[in-house]
Amino acid sequence: MSLTQALNAAMSGLNVTQASLAVVASNVANSSTPGYVRKEAVQVSSVAGDLADGVRVTAINRELDTFAQSQLRTESSGGAYADVKADYYQQLQTIYGQPGSTTGLDTVFNNFTSAIQGLATSPDSASARDATVNAAQVLTQQLNGMSQDVQGLRTSADEAIGDSVSQANNALQQIASINQQLAGTSSQDSATASLLDQRDGYIDQLATLMDIRVVPTSGNQVNIFTNSGQQLVGTAAATLTFNSEGSLSPSSQWNADPSKSSVGTISLLSPNGGSTDLVASGAFRSGKIAAYLEMRDQILPGAQSQLDQVASAMSQALSSQTTAGTAVTPSGGRSGYDVDVGSLLSGNTVNLTYTDTATNTQRTVTIVRVDDPSVLPLKPASTDPNNKVIGISFSGGTASVAAQLNSALGSTGLAFSNPTGTTLRVLDDGASGKVDVNSLSATATTISLTNGGVEMPLFTDGSNAFSGAITAGGNQSVGYAGRITVNAALVADPSKLVGYQASTAAGDSTRPDFLLEQLTQAKLNYSPQGGIGSAAAPFSGSVGSYIGQAMSQQGDAASAAANLKQGQDVVVSTLQQRFNDSSSVNIDEEMSKLLSLQTAYSANARVMTTINAMLDDLMKAIS
Repeated sequence: MSLTQALNAAMSGLNVTQASLAVVASNVANSSTPGYVRKEAVQVSSVAGDLADGVRVTAINRELDTFAQSQLRTESSGGAYADVKADYYQQLQTIYGQPGSTTGLDTVFNNFTSAIQGLATSPDSASARDATVNAAQVLTQQLNGMSQDVQGLRTSADEAIGDSVSQANNALQQIASINQQLAGTSSQDSATASLLDQRDGYIDQLATLMDIRVVPTSGNQVNIFTNSGQQLVGTAAATLTFNSEGSLSPSSQWNADPSKSSVGTISLLSPNGGSTDLVASGAFRSGKIAAYLEMRDQILPGAQSQLDQVASAMSQALSSQTTAGTAVTPSGGRSGYDVDVGSLLSGNTVNLTYTDTATNTQRTVTIVRVDDPSVLPLKPASTDPNNKVIGISFSGGTASVAAQLNSALGSTGLAFSNPTGTTLRVLDDGASGKVDVNSLSATATTISLTNGGVEMPLFTDGSNAFSGAITAGGNQSVGYAGRITVNAALVADPSKLVGYQASTAAGDSTRPDFLLEQLTQAKLNYSPQGGIGSAAAPFSGSVGSYIGQAMSQQGDAASAAANLKQGQDVVVSTLQQRFNDSSSVNIDEEMSKLLSLQTAYSANARVMTTINAMLDDLMKAIS
């Protein structure tokens, strides 16, 4: 090797050492910087002919475990999802209260029934009557406040969706911008490595918001997709849009049909102008956005439904008056029943039981009065084929009701007619013997405190009677917990808790006994919309038992969410440590490298000094 070659080799050694020192210095300086990945300078020998004449730095590599990084992003998405759900469930449990606590819904309800029990013991006591009214008001105010709080949580989730969408759009724009800066590059210099760190940070942020799939491409670029296949970003970013509806109410419900939905949805606008509803397509399966959507559209509406059903059950249990049909056997060999439907309000029912003698199967039909024909036919509340619900428009009078029922049930052998006034008649098929009518009754909402019966409208929907009416605007029960109130006429005259007739004695406990029986013992059916029971087997029980079930369910759900959060935290922490082990900066290791590089620098410098002296001697000898 000539002196010139030796000098060049030493110079290249100095340059490589300086570059490596710069990498070590950067590693040390950024050891605490979030998202910084440890860098390594890649050295290779320079060759001239058959001889190595020096070294050079070919790349600045990022030291990371890509598999661990991918796993970490997946689990970070799940961890963010679990964190949000645990937080909201905890707030929801606070709204319901701990079972048995002073502010718990079960305690407030039990205080009300205890007051009624005290009234039944001393019906002539003015203080017992006042205490019952006060306890009823406390209960309605509790339901009002709980409903308001649940909708407040829904509004909070809706606002969080909007914030998350803004964060996602920023991340997508930044990723696209970095992709553009990296376009066509193949070198791995320090600037490229820094851009890759920045891009990874934005991808990690996006992963906490939604579950994504990252696909590396050529030129240091990546394409990002939702796990359902929609592309979010490449060299250009798609845009997420969210049409928030602002403050939400119980009637604000999501629907895959935009014309029926009353809450905002998230759409993906691709760079070429196409649009996709990501909520309807099921693109959000994990991450914060998925959790916010689930709370807003499923969990919290379910909680609202539970509260509404408690309010509805209390109202209907106390105000519903059932009149049994009168047996009739007109000419023609048929037999059946007559019932007066003139007092039915919208939402009230006619209840029919008959036996299909061919299979010896007893079936029930609930005929619901509907004053808004636009909601017909009604959606079935149960999947039980032996328990059918039929909505009937009463707008055309009782004769029209009979005609509609013949059209709906004529194939069974039953015959409906309107013999007079508002009387509805149902008959079997006579001699054919295919069907027998077992019973017929009408259940109407009592609207007067002194109606001659013990039933009473103790609770009302604001100033209106609660009958469960179904209209194009929805079922009257939706949001009823937020509107339920104690009948203003009863507040003005608590004696009506006892006096159901003008002649009722002050010490008569008939009505208080009825109220207590209906609230604590009567078995009522509840819709599965609240998450208790199912369409095939709806929950049936007293108001108190349903409240107990609801509070137990909420407690179990909150506990499960907290356990899921803890489990996900452990998984994320473990994966983060695994990723850090391969990518984070170890100061001790960097200091060790620094010492080695200093030694190499000194050695190259000594070589250059020696060659310089030899060149000086050579020049002196020549001269």
